[in-house]
Amino acid sequence: MATLSPQTQDKYENLRKSLGSMGRVIVAFSGGVDSSLVAFVANQELGDNALIVTSASKSLKRSDLDLTRDLAEKWGLNYRVVLTDELSKPGYRSNPVNRCFFCKTSLYSLLASVAEEESIEFIVNGTNVDDLGDHRPGLIAARDYQVQSPLVDTGFSKADIRELAAHLKLENADKPQAACLSSRVPYGTSIDESILEQIESAEDQLAELGFTQFRVRHHDDVARIEIPADDMARALEMNEAISNRIQSCGYRFVALDLAGFRSGSLNKGILDVVQVNPN
Repeated sequence: MATLSPQTQDKYENLRKSLGSMGRVIVAFSGGVDSSLVAFVANQELGDNALIVTSASKSLKRSDLDLTRDLAEKWGLNYRVVLTDELSKPGYRSNPVNRCFFCKTSLYSLLASVAEEESIEFIVNGTNVDDLGDHRPGLIAARDYQVQSPLVDTGFSKADIRELAAHLKLENADKPQAACLSSRVPYGTSIDESILEQIESAEDQLAELGFTQFRVRHHDDVARIEIPADDMARALEMNEAISNRIQSCGYRFVALDLAGFRSGSLNKGILDVVQVNPN
């Protein structure tokens, strides 16, 4: 294993102590590197007393759901899949700027029910300190349901997480950040299952063409593709193949965003403070 920096080693030890002291815990597990690290360390410290739970939401890519199952098997996790119903909530479907609040409320309310049934006191997530400065209404839902964020409590940044994940040889240590499919839809545009399936199908096409980091932003009949600057030349050389494949998913027009890949680009210009329960 690569040697950890002293600072990350200290954070790792504190994370182990924090999770180990909880006794029994539910970990909200999406397959991203953040929640994966929490799930892995919780399993290290608590074994089957750490219940690792993934929501098979319509906004979670099937490839990410498959990844959680694969990792759970490889790591020997006490793993469970639950179904959340955020698409049945008008507040979610209307896609306001605080959409994530409604999604996380659906998730955490269900996890709270599981915790009560299983007599588990703590629910934890993979939020890290870098998330605190971003537009994340889901943090309000976490607070409402008293969900703990051990990576925040022990001072982990995204860079720290990737360093430790690589040290522990987690298979997804280098996995690009992957937000839910609904994040590809501009705020104010209603979301339904067919739109999410269309976006997922288009992104699957890009993956099949060999791209590894991308977003397909949904603008009605226009698919706006964001990829890193280093992939621009290759994408332009493959423009016909990309266009044909994306159009086969139901889009009339396919655009390559010259500004490149930007995680959370649809959050640009949003106020930091939003009203959580608009009338």
